[in-house]
Order: sequence, then C-alpha cells, then structure tokens
Amino acid sequence: MAHKLKIVAVSGGLQRPSRTLALVEQLLEGLAAAGPVAQTRLIELGEIVPKFGNVLQRAQLPPEVESILRDIETADLLLVASPIYRGSYTGLFKHLFDFVHHESLIDVPVLLAATGGSDRHALAIDHQLRPLFSFFQAHTLPIGVYATDKEFDNYRVSNDALRARIALAVERAVPVLRQRAERPLTVPTLALV
Repeated sequence: MAHKLKIVAVSGGLQRPSRTLALVEQLLEGLAAAGPVAQTRLIELGEIVPKFGNVLQRAQLPPEVESILRDIETADLLLVASPIYRGSYTGLFKHLFDFVHHESLIDVPVLLAATGGSDRHALAIDHQLRPLFSFFQAHTLPIGVYATDKEFDNYRVSNDALRARIALAVERAVPVLRQRAERPLTVPTLALV
C-alpha cells in the first residue's frame, strides 16, 4: 500500500529576504506541481538558530527543534540549500545537521541547492554539500541547482537559465519521488530492553 510522501526543505539562509529561500520555494513549487501528492515542510534556518545555535547536545534541544529534526529524519525527499560563503555552506547549517541521527537518512533522496555571489562557488554543491550527505549514506540526486545573485531580481528568480535548471532538477527528482510513494510503508521495530 502506498503512503503519502513527506518532502522536507531546509533553507540555510540566515536572513529574510533571502535568495536561498527564493530558490527553495521555487524548487518546492515545482515538486508539488509535477510530483505525486506530498506533504511539504519548509524549515528556515534563520528562524530557528536562536533555539539551537548554542546547544551542543541533542538532549538539550527545545521541543520545537526536536520536532524539526524528526521531520528531517523521516522525510521521503530532503531538499537542502545553503548560501555559499568562502567556498562552503554556513556553519549553522552544518550545526543543525550535526544533530541529525547518522543512520536516519540512509537511501533518502536529497536534492541539493546553493546560492552564491558568483560562479566561483558553483562547485560547492559537489565539493561541500554532496560529501556531507554522503556521510549520512543519503541518495544525493545527480543534479543540484546553483544560483548566483545576478539570477534574482528583488529576491525572486528572474533568470530563464535558472528556471530551466530548476525545472530539470524537478524533472529528475519526480521519478524518485514516485518510487518512494509506491514502496510499502515500513514501521521501524523497537528493540525491547
């Protein structure tokens, strides 16, 4: 029996308005329009940083952040995006994923995206984000979406080439989503102590 999908998006921007958030919203809209019916959850890093930024252990997190982590860990598809600064994702983006259980994302499809001031950071998707999610043994989708500042106007996607990259990433992600929708829902078994 198929189950309802859950798409969880993490926008790693720390401020609003944000080009990273605009990119994530465009990708989410595309996935919602083209893919199977799914519940979506958008997590904006900037909104939750005060609740976890100075916490070092998961047991010390407030319930709201714990709920966010559970959503990330139970996603059928994870969409992650970060602004790139000096060649890498933000430290607080990494700090959030430091709390994610290391086995919770095994084989979960992850669509990678990033924004940066210039084309010089375009390889950050492959050299920074992809290795992070490889650690989790997630299934990073082959096509990520990188966007530069000049492809936005007033924090909205304004470039046809970027729109085409978004459409291609969505097109490639939809079959993976359909496969996940058709798989039987498995309930994890808990070991009795």
